[in-house]
Amino acid sequence: MTVEHAAAAERAVVSRHLRRVWALPGTVLGRSGWPAAFGQRLHWHWNYWWQAHLLDCLVDAQLRQPNPGRAGTIGRLIRGVRVRNLGSWTNDYYDDIAWLGLALLRASDCEDIPVGKQLTAITAQLRSGWTDHGGGGIWWRRREKFADDFKNVPSNGPAAILLTRLVDSAANEHGDRADRQRARSTVEWIEEFLVEEETGLVFDGLHVYPNGEVRERENAIYTYCQGVFLGACVELATRDSVAGGGTWAARAVRTIDAVARHVTVPDELGLVLRGQGGGDGGLFAGILARYLALAANHLPVLGAEYAPAAQLATNLVYSSAEAAWRNRTLAPGGPLFGPEWTKPAVLPGRTHRPERDLSVQAGAWMLLEAAAALERDGIEPA
Repeated sequence: MTVEHAAAAERAVVSRHLRRVWALPGTVLGRSGWPAAFGQRLHWHWNYWWQAHLLDCLVDAQLRQPNPGRAGTIGRLIRGVRVRNLGSWTNDYYDDIAWLGLALLRASDCEDIPVGKQLTAITAQLRSGWTDHGGGGIWWRRREKFADDFKNVPSNGPAAILLTRLVDSAANEHGDRADRQRARSTVEWIEEFLVEEETGLVFDGLHVYPNGEVRERENAIYTYCQGVFLGACVELATRDSVAGGGTWAARAVRTIDAVARHVTVPDELGLVLRGQGGGDGGLFAGILARYLALAANHLPVLGAEYAPAAQLATNLVYSSAEAAWRNRTLAPGGPLFGPEWTKPAVLPGRTHRPERDLSVQAGAWMLLEAAAALERDGIEPA
């Protein structure tokens, strides 16, 4: 029933959150809250990177069950992002633009939407964000505007995935053949500076002095940091047989094991990915589920020795999806999900609850699409 659950989540998010930008025809954005406050109805508060994941979910749904109407919505959402971003495809945050780049690339591959100009702007900014400070990596924000001292996994992980995919994508009219090496260097930087040896978990990031020396490591553990590191390793493993594909695969296996041991909640259905509240945190576990599903699909092709880790990733996605669905509540338009998939969701009304946030609902939709994709490919839980 996973496919039906993903379809129900899609209908709910689309009916409650998607609206035109300033009543302009040919545009749509996801309102950041439901029920929407005044500023949310006008898209004053719109959250650029949430829209990127909303676009990703629509692409997931189109791959699940192609539909001309949804294809039109994908195009309107892309236009809506540009309109609300005042004519630009980028902003000052390298993680934000990497997420949008990934979603645009997938939309192009799925629906043949021209995204060359968008990807050229995004990848040029990502490439310029790499420096040798702190051993390498991309900054979190543009330093010329913020004098930023922080380099983190949320910027570097999705950038590495995007640069790896871009090299052999049909949309790579303006790409750079050095992007694959940039991706390798980015993942190696995370491995060297931000992976905890004892647990295999990926820390958040590094604060760096102006002279390039590391001042402090941020030891926070976020589920999406595990997800993007895993995704980057899987992408490199499937393409990098000459340059050490086995190394990337082994790191993916280690990360899956670390996720199961340290960022899950025991449940009667199995281990369930841990939530991290509303706001931005509402997307974190959904992002991890996306890349667990990617690993479950691709690792077995690389060798029989990776099959147990792929099965573990499969189980984590399915048990999390079952828990999220079991703990949904009913709301106008369809199911409403909570930020913790092991706990019952609560109708928010106009009170400030995480269930109001587009991020929480899109994160659950993303999870259900990940499970539906595995089901479609005949990959079953053990």
